[in-house]
Amino acid sequence: MTADFTALARSGVDALRRGDARTARTAFERIEAAGRGTHQLRLLLAQACTALGDAAPAHRALDAVLAAEPTNLYALIMRGDLHGAAGATRVAVSWYQAALAQAPRAGTLPADLLAALRRAEATVAASARAFEAHLDHAFAAAGVDPATTAPRFAEALEILAGRAPAMVQQPTSFYYPHLAPRPFFDAGAFGWVAALEAAAPAIRAEAERLLADRTALAPYVVAEADRPTKRHALLDDRRWSAFHFFDNGTPIAANIARCPATAAALAALPIPHIAGRSPMALFSVLEPGTHIPPHNGMLNTRLICHLPLIVPPGCRLRVGNQTRTVEPGRMLIFDDSIEHEAWNDGDSIRVVLLFEIWRPELDASERTALTTLYEAIGAYGPVAGDQAGA
Repeated sequence: MTADFTALARSGVDALRRGDARTARTAFERIEAAGRGTHQLRLLLAQACTALGDAAPAHRALDAVLAAEPTNLYALIMRGDLHGAAGATRVAVSWYQAALAQAPRAGTLPADLLAALRRAEATVAASARAFEAHLDHAFAAAGVDPATTAPRFAEALEILAGRAPAMVQQPTSFYYPHLAPRPFFDAGAFGWVAALEAAAPAIRAEAERLLADRTALAPYVVAEADRPTKRHALLDDRRWSAFHFFDNGTPIAANIARCPATAAALAALPIPHIAGRSPMALFSVLEPGTHIPPHNGMLNTRLICHLPLIVPPGCRLRVGNQTRTVEPGRMLIFDDSIEHEAWNDGDSIRVVLLFEIWRPELDASERTALTTLYEAIGAYGPVAGDQAGA
């Protein structure tokens, strides 16, 4: 910029500082018309036009900035301010939200921008409260009580309000399309559940005898010699441990022999048989005060089943946005490709019998095709270990 235009820019900045928006606008428009404008001067031009109540040229100046810098925080907030001043609150909020989403990536911010972001945040929060009040009024007028409607409707409102994320299937290894992302399944819909729950006392007795000697247990999450180190809070940690009845589909004869009632119960279940992979069944043992952090399973073609055996008060399982209390002898069946986590906040160990079943939506031909696929993948080369189901 030549000396003349530099002096003109300086005079415009000085005018804006003393509240003379008209003089400032004239200076910045002359620079822009001469093709010497910069994004900083266009922001100042927009500021001067806004102060004069002239929104159209302010929008044009911001258009030029945002076309080249879509994440410019000043421009995003100023665009929101313009829409807010015009009474388009919801439009304004969308620009503020864009700025707030981008701000954490922008590094250290100047004080004036931080103040503008705090103001934007307050406006977004106030708009959310107003929107919820609007919805409450609509529900009341229609005689609708969200609390007594289907649980997924209440969850949808939590997602709409931004208090909960939309939870979807995110398997770490293989995604099979068009399977509904249901966190928990109704255990009563599976014909084999009643018999398994009836066998829970005998299975529990075997688990108790086994746990008298903890040397049979191994950490649930283990490092693999030929794989990158897992990022897991419980890696090689016996606070979450396992007693396996099968190892990648291969029966562990000694372990099965120690628990005949458990083995008989497992033999009656519709567990997949996939060479090199399934069956998968074990006692999952969680020490008191232990939290299994959020994670996703490898596949969405299966469901994980928990038969809780030894359960102190304070045991919970969250899948997606739903959290269930773990109760002794009461089956929990869930999709572990959805983010899930578990807690034992009790004062003694939690033990569940854990195994997998096919998704009930998969027909016989799909199960055959998937078995062939998984076996072919396994024959091509070993896959990373599966930390399934908490």
